[in-house]
Amino acid sequence: MKKINWVILFLLVLTGNIAGMYMDSPWLEKITKPLLMIVMIIYFVSSLTTVSSGLKKWIIAALAFSWLGDVLLMFQQGRPVFFLLGLSAFLIAHLFYIFFFHRVRVNEQVKSRWWLPAVVVVYYAVLIAVLYPKLGDMKVPVPVYGIVISFMLLLALHMLFIKNSKAGQLMMAGAVLFILSDSVLAINKFYQPFEAAGLAVMLTYGIAQLLITRGAIAYISSKRSK
Repeated sequence: MKKINWVILFLLVLTGNIAGMYMDSPWLEKITKPLLMIVMIIYFVSSLTTVSSGLKKWIIAALAFSWLGDVLLMFQQGRPVFFLLGLSAFLIAHLFYIFFFHRVRVNEQVKSRWWLPAVVVVYYAVLIAVLYPKLGDMKVPVPVYGIVISFMLLLALHMLFIKNSKAGQLMMAGAVLFILSDSVLAINKFYQPFEAAGLAVMLTYGIAQLLITRGAIAYISSKRSK
């Protein structure tokens, strides 16, 4: 299948998942949600079949643990342990994205800018200040998760300064949307539920994974790094 067809298939599955939420169709949600990352993994692997690169394993691992997180969160209703397990799976996925972005930064010899950590610290401080009084039993897991995703964001912002600017912009935009998705999910769950939360979370999450994957494909294809 052509690469563009995998993207179209992914967008169709994502649309089906969102439609399932608003049509109150649990079976459509349960069918489409696990398919999202499966399609992404196939798209990523099939796009780089002729490229030998040690960077590929990090993206595949991140997408695989994202799939696990998606599946676990499907069973969280009335069973808080599944939310914690899903959170753990996504934390590991973010760690693999951290490894990938770090490797790219080292390969590209991108130097740090003082304002990048400042932006991330402000984001983390505001989010935790808003959420912390409402976290209850999650007062440790959620801030720890926040630290991990903030570090992922910090490294992703460095992608703006790599030589392959298109790939860097795609990966950075995807990381920002991923953080936005996580933040909306946390606000809806712990601070103030709102009607459009499901749409906002899934749309930003889905597009985030697509942009990071496309950016990674573009970068790895151009570098063919080991």
